[in-house]
Amino acid sequence: MGDIQKLTIDGKNYVLLTEEDYEDLVDGLQADAIMSRVAAGEETWPYEFVKELTESDSRIRSFRNYRGMTISELAAAAGISQPYLSEIETGKKTGSVDVLKRIASALNVDLDDLVVG
Repeated sequence: MGDIQKLTIDGKNYVLLTEEDYEDLVDGLQADAIMSRVAAGEETWPYEFVKELTESDSRIRSFRNYRGMTISELAAAAGISQPYLSEIETGKKTGSVDVLKRIASALNVDLDDLVVG
């Protein structure tokens, strides 16, 4: 960190630092917050899987495979038929919000993780 200047203006104390030092400080605080969430048990995904999600034509299939589930296992966990889940995965059907919520719950992800915005 570079030189830090302390100033008093109108009786208030201020610290003057370079923009680079300020950005480093903010980055460090954000990194600490992220590491705290990870330490508290928040799941992280490997880069390769995140990249797959951005390129996938079916995020549900990608998460299902990542979780090591068969299509039958996920359908049973979500309380829907295997053919219906297959149609959702292939894009033939969209699935209701309720069904997508159940699929997300069975995959242990947020609904937002399944829906590309």
